[in-house]
Amino acid sequence: MNAFGAWESLSLHVVSQRRWDLLVPAEAKAAYKNATNNPVVVNLGDEPQTMRATIWDVDLTAHLPQVRWSGLDALPRLTTLRWSGPDHGLTEAIAARPLIVDLIWNDPPSTIDLSATHLTAVTISGNGLRRLRLPPGLMNLRLTSDPPQVVEAAEDGRWIRLLATSPGHAIPSGLHGVRRLDLQVAGDLSLTGLGAAADLEELTITWTGPHGQLLDAVDLHGLRRLHTLQLTDAYGVEASSLPRPGTPLRRLSIGGIRRSQAKLVKARYKGTPVWVTVWGAKSDTWLAANVSNPLRDWVDDDEQAGTAACKAYAAALRTIDRLPSGDAMGTNARPVLHKLIAELNAIDERYEIIDTLRREQAADAFFDLARRANIPDSEAADWLDEWRDF
Repeated sequence: MNAFGAWESLSLHVVSQRRWDLLVPAEAKAAYKNATNNPVVVNLGDEPQTMRATIWDVDLTAHLPQVRWSGLDALPRLTTLRWSGPDHGLTEAIAARPLIVDLIWNDPPSTIDLSATHLTAVTISGNGLRRLRLPPGLMNLRLTSDPPQVVEAAEDGRWIRLLATSPGHAIPSGLHGVRRLDLQVAGDLSLTGLGAAADLEELTITWTGPHGQLLDAVDLHGLRRLHTLQLTDAYGVEASSLPRPGTPLRRLSIGGIRRSQAKLVKARYKGTPVWVTVWGAKSDTWLAANVSNPLRDWVDDDEQAGTAACKAYAAALRTIDRLPSGDAMGTNARPVLHKLIAELNAIDERYEIIDTLRREQAADAFFDLARRANIPDSEAADWLDEWRDF
């Protein structure tokens, strides 16, 4: 186990136990402990639904304008809510239920006040949010669209891990104290825009689109406490653009880089205090053919199995893109998708490569192809469940 990850996991367990001891009322603890897997009727104001009493995640994105929030009391182990649109009493309901610690909010209003809640994780998707007040115990904030103009957070966000996917990569006012930042980017990324986060200690960058360069990182101007840098799918990054030896950097981890650059990275930090880990290095020739293939990382575990999986996906993609438009029933796409899953079944039977992570990657690739053919997700899910053996 990664030593850093082990310590972080331990600290989260300590925090969770302390929250349970101090914030959760005795009656809520008793209801949680006594909950069984028996079905219960949950009435949120529309058609009553039968759910398992132990369910922990409820999706209310298709809610009525007026929600009967007391219906949530039938679910004593509920910890996660998914919501969309205006508040309609959401924040008040969450504040009254300290076991709800995770909120995913799509298309939010311009102002959100979560300061009275007990949330530890918040995900905001959709533009329009201008002002966001966060609870003092928040540990994870994920912003998948343009960030709010103003954020109010305890100690300027010092205890928050921020994940941002917005085009500007700007850290909003009120979060300049963050120490851990995850960025998902496409194209070139300049670290100049992160200078406001002077206390930043750990930075993770994942390229999800065009694999661009890392710019303005050599001297780490303004980032005087950055000791850990992790890069994923850094196929456009040059070794010479990385922080030079002599900066505060002490740990560099790169998963996915051009093989020619991997050697230069190791040479750059040889004999320095920087601990370097590089894996998933690939040749320029291989990347030219597979850099956009969602199964490309399978070759890191098994070259033969990964190559076969990449070829199967690439063949399916070419066929799907050549299909005539107007195939509303998916008649032409169905056999193509079936063949892909059959080939992945055969690959897994031979190489036993598809674990939980690979299963998710295979499913994501399958759904992407199905959407290209205008197949509804619900129908594609039925096909996948019927065909897959992994």
